[in-house]
Amino acid sequence: MCIPFYILSDQTNPYKNIALEEYLLRDVREDECILYLWQNRHTVVIGVNQNPWKEAHVKELEGDGGFLARRMSGGGAVFHDLGNLNFTFLAHEDNYDIGRQLDVIIRAVAKFGIHAERSGRNDILTDGKKFSGNAFYNSCGRRYHHGTLLLDVDMSNLSRYLNVSHTKLQSKGVDSVRSRVINLKELAPDMTIGSLQGALVEAFGEIYGGTPQLLPEDRLNRDKIAGYEEKYASWEWRLGRRLPFTVEYSNRFEWGELTLQFCVESGVIKDAIAYSDGMDTDYIKAIGNTLRGSVFSSSEIKAKLRDLALLEPVDKAMLNDIISLVDEHNF
Repeated sequence: MCIPFYILSDQTNPYKNIALEEYLLRDVREDECILYLWQNRHTVVIGVNQNPWKEAHVKELEGDGGFLARRMSGGGAVFHDLGNLNFTFLAHEDNYDIGRQLDVIIRAVAKFGIHAERSGRNDILTDGKKFSGNAFYNSCGRRYHHGTLLLDVDMSNLSRYLNVSHTKLQSKGVDSVRSRVINLKELAPDMTIGSLQGALVEAFGEIYGGTPQLLPEDRLNRDKIAGYEEKYASWEWRLGRRLPFTVEYSNRFEWGELTLQFCVESGVIKDAIAYSDGMDTDYIKAIGNTLRGSVFSSSEIKAKLRDLALLEPVDKAMLNDIISLVDEHNF
């Protein structure tokens, strides 16, 4: 059992909101669960291991006054505007339960007469169309589960600012981004951001067996939050570096898309980076450092990837897929 708390952000700046999210993760106590509700204006948010230049039309987005943000969790790129409501559940491991957390979302939209169901690990659908995508993160025994709720998003901006790969769409058997998503307002015309927030807080209390309390203001250390905001707004965190790669290998697997880029000089990997929308992030993040300085040969790279799996645990099927990508090219 845990004490349910909730907090509503009064900001629409993504760097401030993601900073508060990380602060809440570091601050959540063992006997509580926190529901955090927030909105970003005109923003593309990418997963921790994604290539921003590939996933988003960055120049056009920022030229239109938008924001490019990178979160700590894995998964794919998403577009946020003020027709979208974001949620985050934060708890220690003992109180973290993805099933219950998803049930909060499903029960909340049911209050508007919308029947919803989970699809895989990441999505919530109604009538076969997605209105919520989810991602997950854990650190030092604390975890969060966050996602989007499409209420009245400008769908034209999904294709305007997101560059969704054709292989990803084909793997889902659809022709476009817009064909597989739906705004909740199409099904519940009277729904507003405020009424949806209220339904989520109410459902949170029903699922967790208590009346949610507003998180006290004195729990928030504004100096620490400002420090996190500086990180999330930085060029280094958001855009990092564009690798001047000489070799690139890419494929889509059941768990996500993977791209390996190498800068090779005289048969040696001078630099390397792995991009992915996969949900298991730590192994992917470590690939670049692991391969840097290695001989550019498939046998050497496969050995290094297997050694890395001893340090950064990874699903066996996922490791085999990554090894198979290297094997395909047999260099």
